[in-house]
This record gives sequence, C-alpha cells and structure tokens, in this order.
Amino acid sequence: MTAPLPLSALHASHAGTWLCDPDGSVREVAKGEAVTSAADTPLLMLNAPLVATRLGYPDLSGLDLLELFAFVYPARFCVPTPKGLAEALGITPPQADGDVPALLQRAAGELLARCEADDWAEREGAWSSLQSLARLRWPWAQRIAIRKPERAEKWLFSRLPQWEEAADRPQPRQVTLEGDAIAAQLDTLTGHGSERREGQRDYARVASHVFAPRTRRDAPHMLLAQAGTGIGKTLGYLAPASLWAKESGGTVWVSTYTRNLQRQLRSESARAWPEQRTDGTPPVVVRKGRENYLCLLNLEDALQGGFGGRPAILAQLVARWAAYTRDGDMIGGDLPGWLGTLFRRRAIASLTDRRGECVYAGCPHYRKCFIERAARQSVDADLVIANHALVMVNAARGRDAANRPSRVIFDEGHHVFDAADSTFAAALSGGEAIELKRWILGPERGSKGRRRGLAARLADIASYDEAGGNAIDAASEAAEALPASGWLGRLAEGAASGPIEALLAAVRATTYARDESGGVEAGYGIETEAASLDGALIEQAGHAADALAALRKPLLKLAGRLEAVMEDAPDWLDAQGRARVDGARHSLGWRIDLIAAWEAMLDRLGGVDGDNLAEPQFVDWLAVERSDAREFDVAIHRRWLDPMKPFAATVLEGAHGVMLTSATLTERDRDGEPQWDSAIARSGAEHVGVRPETFAAPSPFDYANLAEILVVTDIRRGDIPALAGAYARLIEAAGGGVLGLFTAIRRLRAVHGRIADRLARAGLPLYAQHVDPIDTGTLTDIFRDDPRASLLGTDALRDGVDVPGDSLRCVVMEQVPWPRPTILHRARRLAAAEAEGGAQAHDDRIIRARLAQAFGRLVRRADDRGQFVMLSPAFPSRLLSAFPPGTPVTRCTLDEAIARVAEREINKNQLSDGTTPAAHA
Repeated sequence: MTAPLPLSALHASHAGTWLCDPDGSVREVAKGEAVTSAADTPLLMLNAPLVATRLGYPDLSGLDLLELFAFVYPARFCVPTPKGLAEALGITPPQADGDVPALLQRAAGELLARCEADDWAEREGAWSSLQSLARLRWPWAQRIAIRKPERAEKWLFSRLPQWEEAADRPQPRQVTLEGDAIAAQLDTLTGHGSERREGQRDYARVASHVFAPRTRRDAPHMLLAQAGTGIGKTLGYLAPASLWAKESGGTVWVSTYTRNLQRQLRSESARAWPEQRTDGTPPVVVRKGRENYLCLLNLEDALQGGFGGRPAILAQLVARWAAYTRDGDMIGGDLPGWLGTLFRRRAIASLTDRRGECVYAGCPHYRKCFIERAARQSVDADLVIANHALVMVNAARGRDAANRPSRVIFDEGHHVFDAADSTFAAALSGGEAIELKRWILGPERGSKGRRRGLAARLADIASYDEAGGNAIDAASEAAEALPASGWLGRLAEGAASGPIEALLAAVRATTYARDESGGVEAGYGIETEAASLDGALIEQAGHAADALAALRKPLLKLAGRLEAVMEDAPDWLDAQGRARVDGARHSLGWRIDLIAAWEAMLDRLGGVDGDNLAEPQFVDWLAVERSDAREFDVAIHRRWLDPMKPFAATVLEGAHGVMLTSATLTERDRDGEPQWDSAIARSGAEHVGVRPETFAAPSPFDYANLAEILVVTDIRRGDIPALAGAYARLIEAAGGGVLGLFTAIRRLRAVHGRIADRLARAGLPLYAQHVDPIDTGTLTDIFRDDPRASLLGTDALRDGVDVPGDSLRCVVMEQVPWPRPTILHRARRLAAAEAEGGAQAHDDRIIRARLAQAFGRLVRRADDRGQFVMLSPAFPSRLLSAFPPGTPVTRCTLDEAIARVAEREINKNQLSDGTTPAAHA
C-alpha cells in the first residue's frame, strides 16, 4: 500500500470545514482558521476554486489534487469529487466529510507514486513538462519525482502525427434500401437475442425514406419522426444509415443539439463500425466548430511566453493532454471539463480559434492541426457526428461545396428552429466590431499573443501584387473607424471615439431612455424596438454605415486580387502558400458578408418619418447586454421572423435527404395523438415545396406506474422563503436525486443560498449552475455519480441531462416556463395571431415543449421511477398534454406532495432490499 503524503489537507463543504494534520489527525475548524492555515502553508485540497467559494475567500490556493491528476493522467476521466477521485484511483471512497482530508493525503501519495512506476503509460513527455512547470513555480513540481530519460524527449509539436492528403471521394451510388435488409441490420446492431421492439423496427424502416434517390432538384426527401423515450431511436436510424453508407459509399451526417448526445452517439456507433478501417482511417468522425478544438499555434504561443502566471501552468497541462488526446476536442471531448475552471476565466478559450483568424497553411503546425485532421477525416467517413450549428454553417459557408452534408439526420430535432435562429442572426455590437478590427489590424499596442493583422498575414502577396497591397492599406485605414479597447468606458463617460462608437453610444442612451422592463433594477439586460428613432440616432447610423461601406470596398477588392493571384500564381507561391491564400479568401468572404449585413441593418433604421420599415421577415431591436448589473456589450440585433427560411435555402435545398427526429417533436391533442402542423411549419419544408413524411412511435414505458405529476397549489409565486423551504423539504423527502429547474438565475441563487448548508448537514450534497465554479457537463457528471446529490439549474439542464437510474428520481420546476416577453418573442407571437389558436397557442406550444423536455429527464429507461413536481398554484390544465398520456396528475398541497415523495422513496428502498412494503408494515 502506498504511503499517504504527509502534508496538511483541507476539505470544505456546505456542512463544515475539516483540516487534517500531516500525522493524520483530523479536526473540524472554522472558516477563518482554514483560510489562515492555507495562507501559511500550501494545503492539499480538491478543486481549489470550489473550496474557495465554500470558504468565501476567492484568493485561496494550494496543492490541488485535480491539477496533479491532470498531469499524471492526461485525457483520462475523473469525477472531480472525493468519491470520484477515490474510484478513479482504486481507493475506498470516504464515508463522511470528515474522512475526506485523509483521502486527499492517500490520493496524493498514489498519484506521486505513479510517476515513479515503470509501467506509467503517460510517461512520455512528462519529465520535460515537469521542468517547465518547475520554472513556473507550480506548487506540485517540487513534490513530483520523475526519472530523467536517457534520451532527450521530443517536443510536443514534433511528436504529433501528421494528416495526409487523399483523393477526392466520388459521389455516392444511388441505392434503394430493402426492408428485410434494414431489419437484419437492426438485429445486428441491437444484438441477436435482444428484446424485439416493434416500434423501433417500424422507425428504422421509415427512416430509410431519407436515403432514397432524390427525384427533384432542391427538393430533398424529408421525414419528421417522433420516437418516444425508450423506442431506441439512435440504433433505429443508425441501422439504415450504416447500411446506406456501406452500399453507396456516401457519408451520413447525424446532428445533435447537446454534447451529451454526441458522446452517446459515438458510443452507439461502435455497434455498426469498427474504430478503424483496415487502412487505418476512422469510419466515424465527430465534428465540431473550430472554437472547440485546441489551436496548436495558440498553444505554442502560450508555452513560449504568451501566457503568464497561472494560465501558463494551464498551458503546460494542456500540452500534456495534447500528446494523448483522441481528437483535440477541448469542449466536451477528452479534456477534463473541470480543468479550465481551475484557472483564470477564458484561459481555455484562448487556446482555441474563437475569432476565425486561422492562417491555414501558413501555420507551421498545419499538417498536424486537429481541426484540419477532423475536416479531412469527415470527407471520407461513413458517419459524421456534428451539431446543428456546424451543419448549418458548413452548408452556408463550407469551403468545398462537393463535401457539404447531403444526407442529414437532425436528432434532437425540436431544437433545429432555435439553432437556425442563432446561426442566421446578425448583430452589430461593440464586441463584434472590435474583433473585426483586431482581425484586420492585429492586436492593440502592448497586447500579448500571436495575433497578426491582414498586412502581416499577407505580406508576401502585398509586396508581389501592388493593387492587393493598396487594398490592404485602404482596409487598415478604414478599420480605424471601428471601436478600440476601452470603448465601453468611453460610452459610459460620453466620450465615444469614431462613428461606430458614436452610434453605439446613441443606441445605449435610447435603450436606457425607453426601457420599461425593470431590467435595470434587476441587473438584467434591457432592449427596445428599433422603431420611431430620433434624428440623432438615425444620423449616427448613417455615418456608421458610410464607415462600414468604406471598409467593405477595399476588402472586396482584396478578395478579387487574391483570386487573381491564385489564377496566375507566381513561381514562389507553393502549395502551402496557395492553401494559405485560399484560407484568407474564405475568411475575407464571410467578413465581407458580415459587414454587408450590418450595413443593411443600418440602412433600415431610419425609414420614413422615423418609422421602422424593416422587412416583415426580419425583427430588429436595440439592446444593452448586462449581467449582474454589469454592462458587457451594446448592440443592434436582427433576427429572421422565420429562421427556417434561410435554413431551407442553405441546408435543405442542397440536401438529398433530411430527417428531423425527437421524443418531443409534435404537439398532442387531448387524446394524445400527435398534431403535425406546427412541426412541419418549423421544419422549413414549406420553403422548398416539400410535404414531409411523418411518423410517430409512442414510448413503450408504462408511465402510469413509473411516474406521477404533482402540482403543488400552496406556494405563492415570488415567495422566495417558501420556495426555498419547498425545495429543501422535497430533497430531504426524496433523499437526494432531485433535479431542480429554474426559469431565473436570481431565484436559483437565492434558493441555493438558503438551503445548501441545511441539506449538507443531512448528508445531501447540493450543486448549482451559476453558483459553483464548475462547468455544466462536470456538474452533470457529479450529479450522476452520487445518488444522494441534487442539482439546481436552468435551461441547459432541462434539455441536456441524461441521468438514467437512481441518481435522478425527482424533477422539481419552480414555475411554469413561460416565454420571456422579449421583442423577438412578441413579434413572432403577433405573427402567429393569424394562425389557428392564435397567439396563445404559439405560447402554449413553447411551454409544452419545455415541460415535455423537463419531464423527459425523469424516465430514461424501463426501470426508472420518479415524480415530477410543479411548484405552481395556477398551473393551466391545457398544458397537461405536454406529459405522456396516462401519467397520473395530482393537484395537492406541499405537505401532501412531500408525503407522496417520501412514500415512493420508502417503497423503493423496501423493494430494493428484496421485501415488499406490506412485509415491512
């Protein structure tokens, strides 16, 4: 047995604080003593930012076991809790909070001993990394002993494998899938001898519709398929998809809305495809936006001085991970989600390409780039797992039209409308404008980093082509009109500089003057219509539009000159240089489109007699973006009234087959039958003149016995003490396992602050979004790992949590999830007023969809059981159709609801020990 590390260890929870001395003696201490001890000498702790939050001392630091774990086991999973760390290291988990400090000493000893073991799988590169971390004064560096390798270790960037160019893939063969073949493939995927589910077989058969040969240009085969929870829709569509890919030689894209489903799909796809083909290429590839992947050039810059202090330590740990990662995915991949939260905010983001400034072949690491490797692998893949936004962006701005998605399955299809709404939106904001300026001019004076302006990135082209060089100079001069650092402060002081800042100042003043939402006092963002604007703002909009036009024209000219250079390339422009120029053309193109969209917005602000004449298909408004009463941006927004129109033009018209599927795709009537009109309207099918096929398979689960809905009638809306008390009592009655869903962050924080300590003393840990310094994915992992834990959250947890089993047995919603009364929502509600059911039906569809998604978290498999509690005394009966038919609904007081929750928990425990409730009675 490895000896514990003889250092003091600290653990803090909502139940108290415990300190363990080097000799192993543990005592409970006050927060002040814990902070003093940590200031005197480095203490062992787990997740220092979380401990700091619990102690109320943000500057707390120490020897964080998570940092050590990330060094020793890069690209390995670990739930960042004492129990999770113990299980990852094969140590007996602690039984109580007081046992945790001793566990930390034991875990530290295990990890340090691993560094000295001969069979340490992650030894390569560790010694060199440790030397760099020692120079950065990483607290663990002096504790780690690693044998110096006999030969110098290769630098990370020389160890990474290179991708190879491949011939273009031919277009897929036209094939028709037979029903018997699909059924046989489904049997193979589910496993011979597995339970035969007729709903799944029917679903797989109808899913083959989208793989049939297309009969008309710009008119894809479309299918809307609703599959209730438990049908097995993933394997249901993978059966025909894998069969079609094999027979046609084509690529199927499966698009999701949440990262959790992407992980599930990667796992399920292993039933249909091997990890690698015989030639070493992967048949299944996960694709995400560029901002998700590690940028090797950014990492190199960070390692060579671009980062300082704690972020520099993060860069070294990320470099360790980069050597072992499967695909370089930093957001939802095999980089631990908790790693970035241990360091300065946005440090992880700084290592990705969030600003679209990639230099492509101009990068020395281009042939090893994770992003480029994923893009090339997806061209030759049988299955590409992506997300809705990437599919839309790839269809709209893809660099290679021949490789755009042509057979697409949108899982979580109820979110396609929302994804399109965000993807095809436009916003002229200070934040966006300053990023454009930095892309053109490079970083401001005194800024660190590798960022370079157009002149630096295209210096060779500028010196070779005089017209191109002149265009770069003109664009650089025009870009000076865009905002510069400190613009928000200048707006607040009335000292705007330049035409864009002057416009944003007028937007800010108008928005504050007109606001009637109460958002200023509440600390939220505020907005107002872009209508009946005064002359001063319209005049500023004109000046800003002129400045943008002056910028767009030289960029257009530069794009033309780059194209000319590509057509008649000089001898010195090799293949790598051509790729760099082609990348610059691509980046120029979408920035020119962005500026044109901004100009169009400004041109419509004035109208006639000060009235807004924006086209009926758009909704425009002014906004001041705020969080916790702090301004962070000012913007003019434009959204499509129906975002499925651009979705149809970019995605549907170019596709041959498109399927939208979900467990909550449609409305249901009073008899529980699906109503398709709204789903069809929100699919974009009407914009390409297609009437989609529809299919619905109800869930096989017996909801009448698995779940119940309790509508609590005696919690008054707005009564925070009563709301907090209700949550605490429900969590205690359930013994944990509660997912609490809120419609407002402020109420979530207020409830958490009132009940977390009380629950912790009862051995019921409580975690919360927007409170704990932990990313949402990691919070879900923690919740899933501990059946006595509960989790509070907002929209992301309502839609993206998959926690089957005992860890989630009760869902509590604090109120009906009414749509926020924004200007955009009002415009769409008004547009829906002419349709059947009117504006109220429009709102009800949104609410029912949210309720259905929230309820869907509760029962994920046939042996799940639980209760859905709605803390709303005036819950409208018309919304009950959101829930599966047959689910019992009871309106009751809080006391009655607590008794029912406690009774179900008692019965569950009795059944789990092999007895019956009657026997215990």
